[in-house]
Amino acid sequence: MLTCIRNHNTLDECAELRLNAEFYLKSHSEMDALFRDYPVALQTAQELAQWCNVTLEFSDYRFPVFSLPEGESASNYLASLSWRMARERYGEITSEVESRVAEELDLIEKLDLFGYFLIVWDIMEYAKRHGIPAQGRGSAANSIIAYILGITKVDPIKSRLFLGRFLNEQMSSVPDIDIDVSTSHREELIQYVYGKYGNEHAAMVCTYVTFQSRNAIREVGKVLGMPVHVIDRLARSVSWYGYGSGNVGKELSGIDEFKSYFEQVPWQEFMTICGQLENFPRHISIHNGGMLISSCLLSDIVPLEKATMPGRIVCQWDKDGIADAGLIKIDLLGLRMLSLLDEARVLVEKEHGVVLDLDALPQDDVGVYDMICRCDTIGVFQIESRAQMQTLPRTRPRSIDDLTIEVSLVRPGPIQGNMVHPYIRRRNGLEKVTYLHPRLEPILSETLGVILFQEQVIQAAIAIANFTPGEADQLRRAMSRKRSNDAVECLRERFMQGAMANDVGEECAERVFAALGGFAQYGFCKSHAAGFALICYQSAWLKLHHPLEFYCALLNNQPMGFYSTEVVVHDAQRHGIRILTVDANLSDTACSIENGCIRLGFGYVKKVGARAVEVILSQRRYGPYLSLEDFYFRTELDSKVVENLILSGAFDFCGESRRGLLWHLGVIEKRSPCELPLESSGAVVSLPQMSPLEEMRCDYSVQEMSTVHHPMRVLRERLVEKELVRSSDLSVLEDGARVKLAGYVIMKQRPPTAKGFAFITMEDEEGIINVVIRPDVYERHRQICIFNPVL
Repeated sequence: MLTCIRNHNTLDECAELRLNAEFYLKSHSEMDALFRDYPVALQTAQELAQWCNVTLEFSDYRFPVFSLPEGESASNYLASLSWRMARERYGEITSEVESRVAEELDLIEKLDLFGYFLIVWDIMEYAKRHGIPAQGRGSAANSIIAYILGITKVDPIKSRLFLGRFLNEQMSSVPDIDIDVSTSHREELIQYVYGKYGNEHAAMVCTYVTFQSRNAIREVGKVLGMPVHVIDRLARSVSWYGYGSGNVGKELSGIDEFKSYFEQVPWQEFMTICGQLENFPRHISIHNGGMLISSCLLSDIVPLEKATMPGRIVCQWDKDGIADAGLIKIDLLGLRMLSLLDEARVLVEKEHGVVLDLDALPQDDVGVYDMICRCDTIGVFQIESRAQMQTLPRTRPRSIDDLTIEVSLVRPGPIQGNMVHPYIRRRNGLEKVTYLHPRLEPILSETLGVILFQEQVIQAAIAIANFTPGEADQLRRAMSRKRSNDAVECLRERFMQGAMANDVGEECAERVFAALGGFAQYGFCKSHAAGFALICYQSAWLKLHHPLEFYCALLNNQPMGFYSTEVVVHDAQRHGIRILTVDANLSDTACSIENGCIRLGFGYVKKVGARAVEVILSQRRYGPYLSLEDFYFRTELDSKVVENLILSGAFDFCGESRRGLLWHLGVIEKRSPCELPLESSGAVVSLPQMSPLEEMRCDYSVQEMSTVHHPMRVLRERLVEKELVRSSDLSVLEDGARVKLAGYVIMKQRPPTAKGFAFITMEDEEGIINVVIRPDVYERHRQICIFNPVL
């Protein structure tokens, strides 16, 4: 089956299948039976295997040589750089700053990380010199050295961040410094690293892509030659969250539509194979940002291969393998929100003539927090999801610290660890703040006694079981990694022993350990959340104070966030911003601001690629297009491209209906540029205008949205139920009121942490409707929920 998938064959067509069943790694007992007449063969093989044992220890090779001034050592250079920049950052160096800098420099020396910090600082300096929006994220923000070097933007002293999550004396691997980079600038930064260290010393880290439920169904169905439309419906009926469960067949056989299928043996075998493939490695891909840098030739120490993308080399180890070997990895992660913020800033400066420094914004703008508490957060970083919108009115953030907690709250870790509702109840005074043990109060007081941050996992292990920071970080890593049950169990024993020695009762220690385990895998570290909170605030500030520029940049940086382009367009329109259709004479590649409105760019029209846009813009330099005919003969573009432009409204300036323009195009195709104009040829016909529904269909077919027609406004008059509640009415209804409503589905979720509940976000012409569906109701109407675009 895997051979057929790899070669894109059906089972009947595949010529690459093995001739027999002997091609697999046999067990010792099987080999012993095969070679019982030749025991020397097995003995010799064992000797060879013993000679081949190797210890992977790369600490001498993990850092490339950083270029330093003559006669300077890395330690002295980093120390002098740090003290100089500390004075620039803080002005007066307080005793707290001085002791923290000295402590970290001492740790960096013990761990031999001077070169690492200098490499990352150099990358960030390149980004700064070339105007590339970038900032460090993750646990690196716990470091004051990272902060004063300009790698991160969060002050670890002001934010009370715990260093042990990032640096400690017992670290077994190099600490991670992840850098978020504007997506539109990311490749430039990657190429700088390749250029500085060379292709022989730099490679992208790989990631192993595995079969998920839907993918497994589609792939196996193709190999077995099953009907495409049936396989497609089966795949779409499976939950996105079903991967790795091995219960695909059970999930599908429970749906009435498919019950008759699974009474047949071939379909049962089909689902058995699909279940076996779930979570099985499918192919190697490039990690979304990890770069491996080494002082020696990488080919001497790790397996490499050429990537599909030109000029890229991929290491065949994933991030866990790299960390285990102690090699240096730097993550350069594309973050579209940084691209959006930078573009919006430029647009504000262009439109209003003011220089905007987003990092210097006052962080106490009451209007921004009011907007957030109203859940007016579509397009706002990290707090636009349906779950966040449900939470915001109850947590009501009023500061950056509150936003730091908010972006950490709606995460699988806190949800699995049952942290969310206790925190909200305690914040609203509905539940008393309590602690599993008095030793946890100093650690958990800021989060009202519940664990929300990875640092708290480490600090709790130190306080309860006398773990060292290194041991505590090992526990966090073991809990958050795949295939680590043995490691977790070993550390659990150590935790319980430490807790007993600390006079912590066994029952209490068990509860603390369970809380840590439920949280560790999917939680944010506080420093990471604090960095994201800054970006969250900046995006919200732009949406409130410069909505025109914000929405223009948001449309130019899709896809991002939770919502499709059409939802962004409708939200902009509800905020009073007019979205203009594509225009052959006025549009650019991307969306642009035009007389207080947003003009859609050519990039939103299907089939209109980069080459077509280049032709359109280059010809426009000689003068505007006077007609469809003028455009057709000047650009000489494919008729399908021109047809899509017509349907998107690009030639509405001609004063002719889109249906008439399509007819016109058909006539033009049969003429040469030298013939008489259309009006003189007698080929003009009168055609009926498109109805709103037809226009909307055309808009969605060529650009997957409509700037003129909302689906629900068009469909409203056709609905049998005339007395339907609209989204704008919901806020004034009494709690518990029974309602009927209709909406266009924009988001569906049924996460494994939701205990069978499903969440559907619908939109009507007036706003957003969040619907929670009980498990029994969802199962009864599952296929309607999955497949119907309007409910």
